[in-house]
Amino acid sequence: MPDWVEHVVWWQLQPLQFTGAPPAADGELVHRLRHVEGWLDHVVELGCSGIALGPVFASETHGYDTVDHLRVDPRLGDGDDLDALLRAAHDRGLRVLMDGVFHHVGRSHPAFAAVLEQGPGAPTASWFRLRWPAGEWRPGVQPDADVFEGHGALVALDHGQPAVVDHVAQVMTHWLDRGADGWRLDAAYAVPTSFWAQVLPRVRAAHPEAYVVGEVIHGDYARIVAESGMDAVTQYELWKAVWSSLEQANLFELAHALDRHDGFLGSFVPLTFVGNHDVTRIASRLDDLGRLPHAVVVLFTTGGTPSVYAGDEQAFRGVKEDRAGGDDAVRPAFPAGPAELSPLGAGTQALHQELIGLRRRHPWLHRARTSRVHLTNTRFVYEAAADGQRLLVALSLDESPAVLPAAGATAVLAGVGTLRDAGTGRAAVELPARGWAVLGV
Repeated sequence: MPDWVEHVVWWQLQPLQFTGAPPAADGELVHRLRHVEGWLDHVVELGCSGIALGPVFASETHGYDTVDHLRVDPRLGDGDDLDALLRAAHDRGLRVLMDGVFHHVGRSHPAFAAVLEQGPGAPTASWFRLRWPAGEWRPGVQPDADVFEGHGALVALDHGQPAVVDHVAQVMTHWLDRGADGWRLDAAYAVPTSFWAQVLPRVRAAHPEAYVVGEVIHGDYARIVAESGMDAVTQYELWKAVWSSLEQANLFELAHALDRHDGFLGSFVPLTFVGNHDVTRIASRLDDLGRLPHAVVVLFTTGGTPSVYAGDEQAFRGVKEDRAGGDDAVRPAFPAGPAELSPLGAGTQALHQELIGLRRRHPWLHRARTSRVHLTNTRFVYEAAADGQRLLVALSLDESPAVLPAAGATAVLAGVGTLRDAGTGRAAVELPARGWAVLGV
């Protein structure tokens, strides 16, 4: 993993939806990426140090049905607009992560369009896993093709074909040449690890400092990282435990997940998050918004490369639904600039700024392991430690003030708490109702 990743806090956004682009390609060139530039100062003020872009390449609808990996979606602008965004981000010290959809393509992608037009003899027929009707092919006869999770509009690539390896390596290298700093690999869990093991060495030969993280929802995280050569995968196990343990007031679930998380940190540093473009927002997931700060505290005081989904720092709400258009509520259009945000989100933004600041002052937290100090259903004190440094984190879900053990604690670094017998083995911290504090030791 490149050294610079230790210091990254990503701000993730979906450019097509963020900028209010039409839901389907309309052939019109509109320079909407400039809208994203208007939010870069907000990213810096929040304390984040990178932007993780959703798909920006030409597609049919939502961005994940790519039709040209080497061309910016006209609904967002053109190559010059993306170059300008990369420069503007880098001028502010922000890294840029691209989103690569390499498991499948849209049906109008030229490689698949050639198959529909030319039949089994098309030069790109080998790119796909196809089954043709019996008999001689004639124009208009279409094959049955493997697709992504039952979505007929998303035609799966054949990752065992050298031409597909060549194509993906070319695309990834091209955009790193243009100034991107790394890649998120969409649906990496559905692609054989042997494919990435062929692609990534070629990419890194030209860009050894590139960061590559795969979207992996379930499976053997450590094995996938080891076999693929990716730097990291997404930590969905911890995401699930964070909101579930807070919603159910069962902090044993969180503690168990952190034990698992420590195991992953032995071989790689996962991408951590409490929200992204594919899940219900944390402010909607929790019935009690008084527990939302606890989720943010866990994100920034445990090992991992943290990512904030745009709007979560303002306590945006949105429920993902399992239907066509079910992502719309969690992928809203954003106003022209931060000045147009509702003042109701200011408190949650200040919370993020406080904790991101703490995280960046303690970069060793990137690889920190946690150990339990005190645990009940509604109270949890854990130690985060790495490189000879440590912090204590105290969480309480109780509806009344609580006193939690904090042996050795010397100061309250973030949150609200009253420290008793500081610096001694008898040290304890008094938290307000539903309180939290990060303590120096």
